[in-house]
Amino acid sequence: MTALQLDELRSRLDGVDYLVDDGLAMALFLAQSLGQPVLLEGEPGVGKTTAAKALAEALDTPLIRLQCYEGISAAEALYEWNYPRQLLAIRAAEASSSTISDDDLFAADYLLDRPLLKAIRHDGPQPPVLLIDEVDRADDEFEALLFEFLGEASVTVPELGTFNAQQKPIVVLTSNRSRELHDALKRRCFYHWIEFPDLDAATNIVRRRVPSSNESLVDAATGFVTAARGLDLDKSPGLAEAIDWVAALHALGVSNLDRGLVGATLGSIVKTPDDRETVLAALDDGSLGSDLAPATSAT
Repeated sequence: MTALQLDELRSRLDGVDYLVDDGLAMALFLAQSLGQPVLLEGEPGVGKTTAAKALAEALDTPLIRLQCYEGISAAEALYEWNYPRQLLAIRAAEASSSTISDDDLFAADYLLDRPLLKAIRHDGPQPPVLLIDEVDRADDEFEALLFEFLGEASVTVPELGTFNAQQKPIVVLTSNRSRELHDALKRRCFYHWIEFPDLDAATNIVRRRVPSSNESLVDAATGFVTAARGLDLDKSPGLAEAIDWVAALHALGVSNLDRGLVGATLGSIVKTPDDRETVLAALDDGSLGSDLAPATSAT
């Protein structure tokens, strides 16, 4: 694949309704032009996962996703053997009084590709985008498994040898910083921290993601979410929450935001009882939502 120039990539991302600032545009450009893995960090809801999805859409190439979690194993990330099929082959050999060797059983036909090996063995016209999502949720041992893959774009299967990528996949890793990642992992990646967008950018993004919503509603809801991030919350609402909230309000047929609607739909943007109380208290004392109309109805 011929790598896109920076401006062209940015234009294509804009075309799939993913707006990027200069730093994120550069990170994604280097990922697709140099084949260097990119590590995206930032608060939940700022668009890290969406960046990989948008990049795949912009490049018109498949997205392969590896969702990390505590206790994820090598087999789930790299490859597994098709044990039921191997067992059937053994029984078939026994029934016909023939022999079957380990080499027969551990052949490529019995190999099940998991996300990392699938990305390596991809043979399409363009490299896929591989999303290694929330890598901070995995443990230290799993990080070590990624070193060969990220450094050499290869996966070793002891029974078959090393698989090398014909064309390096475009790798995007995301982290919410629930724990510190190894320096060895970071060294293999281009790093970018995604900030919450400013109000104008956030409003533009929400309008694009919920295009049928009322413009004044988008302005009011996005402004409210931006202001709420200034409170002492356990989990500040991000873009994802703002988009969900506007979509919910639009589904209710709302065109203007008022205090009653905020209270009735607050579950779209706050996710803990303490945060709910904090936001409601700020509404009551006027430090938040002072420009909202008085409550009219809950729907």
